[in-house]
Amino acid sequence: MRVLFLGNNWMAWKILERLRDHGDEVVGLVIHPPSRRSYGEQLVAAAALDASRIFEAEGLEERSVLRSIRELDPEIGLSVLFGYILRPEFLKLLPAGCVNVHPAFLPFNRGAYPNVWSIVEGTPAGVTLHYLAESIDTGDIIAQQPVPVELFDETWARLRAGQAPRIPQNPAAGCSHRARDVGHIDEIELDRAYRARELIDLLRARTFPPHPGAYFRHDGRKVYLRLQLLWEDQLAESESDGSVHRD
Repeated sequence: MRVLFLGNNWMAWKILERLRDHGDEVVGLVIHPPSRRSYGEQLVAAAALDASRIFEAEGLEERSVLRSIRELDPEIGLSVLFGYILRPEFLKLLPAGCVNVHPAFLPFNRGAYPNVWSIVEGTPAGVTLHYLAESIDTGDIIAQQPVPVELFDETWARLRAGQAPRIPQNPAAGCSHRARDVGHIDEIELDRAYRARELIDLLRARTFPPHPGAYFRHDGRKVYLRLQLLWEDQLAESESDGSVHRD
């Protein structure tokens, strides 16, 4: 199958490698611009394409870029942790549509930071393969389960053969978030009463690189907090190797 791959981060790199292992032809690669790129070198190496077949996400609305992608004659698009909205003009270039790997159990946690909101709001967590539609993360579901890379392996062969299901999402169910929504939970108010579980979940949800984490204000300055969770046996191992110290 002739695939146009759009992705960012570690999971995209791993799925791109699996895609090549399945014997599909990756005809083009779309990656984030340098300021937002993660695992870019690995993605480029895994795609093994000429520079003329590699595009930056911010150029997908340019006519010259759309024309170049059309000339590659892709059959299907595969998007993995791709942080840009794909417009109808682009989607029309893909006869079999564009499949997205979203790290959430749709219809819960559409949009940005699904890993944050599944912790903070206690909603179901998982991963979903679905077709892209005009509204964010609302397209028909192909498959869902908790483990992302294995879900891709199990589903791709059926999708290639045209045997994958399309399960419509209920637009009134679940929840959706924008990237800016985390701004409402990032600041810890020192004079507010928190339940212990609520505060731990908030700190846990916001502790992931490269984001600075939740914070509180002291003397007009932000003090950032990151949470480290260790089982008892892990603590003993950390103390023995010197990575954790007790006073």
